Amino acid sequence: MTSSSGAPEKVSLTLDEAQALSEAALVRNQTAPETARLVAKALVDAEADGQTGHGLARVAAYAAQAKSGKVDGFATSTVVRTQQSRFDVDARHGFAYPAMALARTEITAAARETGIASAAIRNSHHCGVLGHQVEALADEGLVALMFANAPKSIAPTGGDGPLYGTNPIAFAAPAEGRPPIVIDLALSRVARGKVMAASKTNSPIPPEWALDEHGEPTTDPHAALKGSMLPIGGAKGAALALMVEVFAGAMAGPNLSFESTDFFAAEGAPPALGQFMIAFAIDGAATAGVARILEAIAAQDGARPPGDRRIAAREASQREGLRVPRVLIDEIKALAAGAT
Repeated sequence: MTSSSGAPEKVSLTLDEAQALSEAALVRNQTAPETARLVAKALVDAEADGQTGHGLARVAAYAAQAKSGKVDGFATSTVVRTQQSRFDVDARHGFAYPAMALARTEITAAARETGIASAAIRNSHHCGVLGHQVEALADEGLVALMFANAPKSIAPTGGDGPLYGTNPIAFAAPAEGRPPIVIDLALSRVARGKVMAASKTNSPIPPEWALDEHGEPTTDPHAALKGSMLPIGGAKGAALALMVEVFAGAMAGPNLSFESTDFFAAEGAPPALGQFMIAFAIDGAATAGVARILEAIAAQDGARPPGDRRIAAREASQREGLRVPRVLIDEIKALAAGAT
């Protein structure tokens, strides 16, 4: 359904309404209530931050995969402390969000004890906005890094087909007297979820985002999903994707990007991908230094610290609620009612 201008018609709903609706859709499709709450919160938080590719557009795919058993909506993550500062978390083919919450709890305590701690999460699923995970660690007074691999969508330099995932990297650090600095970037020019979100409303995408299956630039999101994403920075972006593959695939895994199944399709084996978190203790002098860096950025004409737009979007969503394509809300309502 579109408006008179041709753009997808949108409807308004509060964050609480979006949360309740998403939870209901997941519970109705083979997901435990507490897991549904964590997953829905992650999706609503993404939508509120303007990260629509990781937001409510994911509900239908998540629900379909839980219903088919590709992701276990009733899985309970487990953790083992393998070294003084290293934890291994097994998501047990369930949603990533409960596993990541468990990992954060463990490394927060350990980093305060030893100065540094890491967690490798295996047998995991789509991890959403990686920045939210490191931001939560920064809110606990820690500097954090995180890596995640994803189903293949980027070709190696000189290659002729996808091999690496969009393989995001995220970083956060607390800053004295202001919100933490958060940097979150996929190693494709845009997150693949943005292409998926565009496909939901049949909206064209910029030609510099992706190639079709014949290796040609495309504005058709459906063709892009069958093709490959273009990396940031050419060969440098592909090299970073390889680095992430080592952390989140070889060290966490068990699957590498090219061994995994699709995040969007309900069919197939569990993706069994990985995430890797590292947290560092930081003192007051360092947090003051971070604040000075951000102040110096903001003092330059036209410059802005990373995350300012995200914070503004979040505050606006908290005040005004969300504006979401009607077709997407109708889809989620149908799932919550058991109609699909």
